[in-house]
Amino acid sequence: MMMMLTMFLIGNMIFVSKHKHLLIMLLSLEFMVLSLFFFLMEMLMFSEFDLYILMVFLVFSVCEGALGLSILVSMIRTHGNDYFQSFNLL
Repeated sequence: MMMMLTMFLIGNMIFVSKHKHLLIMLLSLEFMVLSLFFFLMEMLMFSEFDLYILMVFLVFSVCEGALGLSILVSMIRTHGNDYFQSFNLL
């Protein structure tokens, strides 16, 4: 249980501190999703529920990853890099 909390906090610290590249932010988000998956798996196995909710969670996390990669590819095609400072949000 402590390992999942540590994984989540490390992913959160990387997400907050390294906001220069989009790819690093996406990887830290996926790391946090992985820690949440392990936490859900442990809790559901401890309480002896069905593990079908984990499949739903994995489907949503894969969709989140695919959307993040598509944003990354479109940003690299339009701006040439994945720096946040290279384009104007307004």
